[in-house]
Amino acid sequence: MKLHVPAFLVAALFLAACAPQTSSNSASDKDDKSGTLRVWLFQEVGNDPKQKVVDSVVADFEKAHSGTKVDVEYIPVDTRAQRVKAAFNDPESAPDVMEYGNTDTAGYVGDGGLLDVTKDFGAWPEAKDADPTARQSVTVAGKVYGAPFYVGVRALYYRTDVFRELDLKPPATLAELASTARAVRKAKPDLYGLVVGGAYTYGAMPFIWAAGGELATAKGTSYTSVIDSAAAQKGIKEYTSLFGDDNCPAAKCAGFGGNDTVTAFAAGKAAMAIGGDFSHAAVEAGTVKGKYAVVPLPGATAGSVAPAFAGGNNIGVLKSTTHRTLAVELMEALASKKTQAALFDAMGFLPTFKDVRDQAAAKEPFVKPFVQTLAAGTKFVPASAGWSGIDSSLVLPTMFQEVISGKKSVAAASGEAAKKMDSAFGAAG
Repeated sequence: MKLHVPAFLVAALFLAACAPQTSSNSASDKDDKSGTLRVWLFQEVGNDPKQKVVDSVVADFEKAHSGTKVDVEYIPVDTRAQRVKAAFNDPESAPDVMEYGNTDTAGYVGDGGLLDVTKDFGAWPEAKDADPTARQSVTVAGKVYGAPFYVGVRALYYRTDVFRELDLKPPATLAELASTARAVRKAKPDLYGLVVGGAYTYGAMPFIWAAGGELATAKGTSYTSVIDSAAAQKGIKEYTSLFGDDNCPAAKCAGFGGNDTVTAFAAGKAAMAIGGDFSHAAVEAGTVKGKYAVVPLPGATAGSVAPAFAGGNNIGVLKSTTHRTLAVELMEALASKKTQAALFDAMGFLPTFKDVRDQAAAKEPFVKPFVQTLAAGTKFVPASAGWSGIDSSLVLPTMFQEVISGKKSVAAASGEAAKKMDSAFGAAG
């Protein structure tokens, strides 16, 4: 399967102005060959399956490296910005290895927190099979700062039993998505039609992109926000219109993030949800098991797929590590083909290696709509060190919530968001 590589991702190669001068050596000048390695991984909705896979990797690693212990901590995704910033500022509290979102790559490199592992990645035999999108997600200014862990895209989960009872078909356009959601809510007031979240940035972005909008435009290595363009405003309006008593009441849903929407769907509280391939395990563990299906999120016109955010996570080594060699080996073990195959089986995470993903798709039918979404073309966030600040300061959720609450019009809220984004881009250089 060929993956579409977004232009914004390619632009990451040219972020020289944002990248610090680093070498292949860690900043600590230490490379202890034993001792304790600290690892931070993200806590998932339903974390036990992930932990079992990781525990197996850790056991094998400790067995192969006498005198070495691996201490794994699972941290909340929503508070990662504060934890990682503190770790960069205080090496004593920092992990040696950590999982990070691919949207954070440029910012973390700009902060000087990630180790340059270009030579290690190049010498790793498995790296040659990493797909282009995943490879670019760890690359800034031509240097590699981690190993791809999984690739993630979102699609539309829907309740087959509810749709059958109400004689509904999966929506073919975003307009049909909205009308179908309201039809469900009207017939079944105890259900959200489509559960949405005011803090669910990556669930909202397809509406903006499907309307022809963009987050920002690039000129050289600098970016200018266009979140307040007419097309983007149209998408914002379409998304925020879904917050109301006729679908997902604002009082409840305005504060929801992505995990909240998946949790609501898995618990049988919604007829539809925008969830990732990585949400599969949590949904399977819920009360809707056996009563749902997944299709690509439809676009503006029938037969089209709304552009999805090309998400996913990476595993990187912190520059402050005192166990450089061991940390790189552990990074490769956590991001290996064997681990990714096990994480697919356990969590539904899509592998970043093409051969492993092809095997997964042949084995499990649920992968198909996500692979279709990837093939239809994905989008990415601006490859600027300023993006992590935009993300952590909740610029876009604030914009959505101001519109949902009625405090600001779409034009006013998006205009304010554009100013904040431009300020962050400007500060990043």
